[in-house]
Amino acid sequence: MMKSLENTIGALYDRIRQARHCVALTGAGVSTLSGIRDFRGKNGIYNDMDAEKIFDIEYFMKDPTFYYGAAKSFVYNIDEKKPSIVHTVLGALEKQGFLKALITQNIDLLHQKGGSKRVIEVHGSPQVHYCLRCAGVRMQFEEAAALVKAGKLPKCPQCGRVLKPAITFFGESLPIEAIKEATEEAQKADLMLILGTSLTVYPAASLPNYTLQNGGELIIVNNMATSLDKKAVQHFDDLAEVFEELQGLLLP
Repeated sequence: MMKSLENTIGALYDRIRQARHCVALTGAGVSTLSGIRDFRGKNGIYNDMDAEKIFDIEYFMKDPTFYYGAAKSFVYNIDEKKPSIVHTVLGALEKQGFLKALITQNIDLLHQKGGSKRVIEVHGSPQVHYCLRCAGVRMQFEEAAALVKAGKLPKCPQCGRVLKPAITFFGESLPIEAIKEATEEAQKADLMLILGTSLTVYPAASLPNYTLQNGGELIIVNNMATSLDKKAVQHFDDLAEVFEELQGLLLP
């Protein structure tokens, strides 16, 4: 990690405190610290299972048991995971009024566990499971997870169809309201923290460009290169180190 005068954690914290509208954009890297595997990293899910098939809407329609069997080990055990220092510090920054919104590509609910209230989930969420046929049928994550862990499937009480999580699958449109809200926040931001994402998945990867176009600044913390590294005012590669130091600087 570079330690020039302008690239210290102290300078990062000053930028966050002085920002008029600071927004965070997070990816899988913030949750690997909590023991949740990412998709494309060295130990990612793609290395030992067909993740695209797991999250393919057409395949789900044909055989939902495949999704639940495969996702049991990494979606339906997230209630056992604890938020990392990144999640808790972001929650503290929001509570202190420095962070106005948090946009996440993650589907693990750990930002909420970490204390963040204004969370925009651009890839959907497993918090709710719903029936693709019967309007209004909803099941919360806790109930669905208990069924999946017991080897059962969450089913609609009206038609018996297997419920689908409100995660955006391949072949589905992203949640319109979440994308709209995320775009508006990126446009308003004079500072965006890009954390644990290599900015390869669109449209989330395009959000920092709205901040740049409106004169805002980017700070990137990621252990892999991104397409916007040269446009960031600060860049760090170790999330845990950065947020441990930030935690020590937080106001009591």
